[in-house]
Amino acid sequence: MSTTPVETRPMGLVVAIDGPSGSGKSSTSRGVATRLGLRYLDTGAMFRGITWWMLREGVDVHDAAAVAARAEEPEVMSGTDPSGPGILVAGVDVSLAIRSDDVTSAVSPVSAVPAVRARLLDLQREVIADGGIVVEGRDIGSVVAPYAQVKIYLTADSSARAERRAAEEGGSDIDATRESLLSRDKIDSGRATAPLVMANGATHIDTTPYSLDEVIDQVVALVEAVGEHA
Repeated sequence: MSTTPVETRPMGLVVAIDGPSGSGKSSTSRGVATRLGLRYLDTGAMFRGITWWMLREGVDVHDAAAVAARAEEPEVMSGTDPSGPGILVAGVDVSLAIRSDDVTSAVSPVSAVPAVRARLLDLQREVIADGGIVVEGRDIGSVVAPYAQVKIYLTADSSARAERRAAEEGGSDIDATRESLLSRDKIDSGRATAPLVMANGATHIDTTPYSLDEVIDQVVALVEAVGEHA
């Protein structure tokens, strides 16, 4: 378990953006960070990085005990520049490798292992500690940074999410992509440790009918409103 106290709050602004796969978290988070001159952290990339390392080391990702036994080993360093955050795992730039089909199909079981979540929770809070950051994931507002001044929960209908993800992947089969996303939702929402939920105090935005710029505008307006009342 993490020993980092939840009450340790950064001095600067923290914007937490959560939601399921394909809801627009990454594009929105990077856009908001760029617009407001803030840092950016993709916690999902960290889980993918650990997953990539487990696969490289030949660890059975479906054996929770085997994954937990090695969760502390790889060094993980996340960039925070929204224009190109990057991520290093064990000294290797895995920014592209973590988007492979192998990693995508294995990240859910790895992410569900409590030892992995505890390890990355500490690393995430270290990055967040200085504030001035937009953080995206599935448990940011509920677990990682419940003190965030702005909490957003993005969703979209499954068809829109599948179309977006398929386009990102260069034209993947939309029906297969939709089934994959729904399967990931079930795992993420049902896991015992830090499940995907809408955090208390979060603003829900259904991104289905909006363009990316319109979603960014909504989030920026919420952030600026908090600043006006700070």
